[in-house]
Amino acid sequence: MNRKTGMVWAVLCALTMMAVLALPAMAQTAEVKDKPPMYSYVGNWAIPRAQWGEMQKNVAADDPILQKALASGTIVGYGDDLNLVHTVDGETHDDWWSAMSMAALLNVLDQFYAAGNSTSPVLATATKHWDEIYVSRYYNWRPGSYKGAYTRGASYKLKADAPDNAVELLSKSLMVPLMEKMLADGAIIEYEVDTEAIHTEAPGMFVLVFIAPSADGLDKVNAALQQAMRGNPLGGPALTSMVDYSAHRDILLRTNATYK
Repeated sequence: MNRKTGMVWAVLCALTMMAVLALPAMAQTAEVKDKPPMYSYVGNWAIPRAQWGEMQKNVAADDPILQKALASGTIVGYGDDLNLVHTVDGETHDDWWSAMSMAALLNVLDQFYAAGNSTSPVLATATKHWDEIYVSRYYNWRPGSYKGAYTRGASYKLKADAPDNAVELLSKSLMVPLMEKMLADGAIIEYEVDTEAIHTEAPGMFVLVFIAPSADGLDKVNAALQQAMRGNPLGGPALTSMVDYSAHRDILLRTNATYK
């Protein structure tokens, strides 16, 4: 899902290859455990530029429902994003919320429908709209509200003959340890490894998402990736056998987010 994508993707590939090759040794280190499933609903919108100001008003109108749901424990986090790297067919805006059950997730969606928020005039100007529901078992965050943060997302597609537990292996051996270090250092405020709970894309896709409180955090993650690569000279074709590189995509978003 960005302009530094070439460098970051190359480093991620190398790191993941190292991780896969080193799995037996890494099994000796601190164990990364699956967490209870966290579900996220994402509404994506392609809004004409002339309506961006109205879209911000629409986001503000959604806040009372989301704040109440967060306070009651129905959801654990929510936010909205402005896409910073536009594509011909992509979204300009999205809004999202996360909950610890599908029922809780859909409860909030029902509230939006009942309140009429989903049929506001600015949403009717969208040239494209689509929704996604993800599930994650590898995630963590710092509680609080954050304005003007940055979200980096990277999507990957597993090959048909990849191991059934490929996402688990890559999460436990590489992604979670790195993201937990970045979270502890304050470089990021949230991360998650997502797969689709409702498959609107072909099965086999997974997404690594992290939110940095500032652009400096993005640089810190990039630097950590490079340092990890220098610290481990191993490499090899392992990832090539698991991931279809041609399907990889990056996103870079400006984010407002609140976590309980």
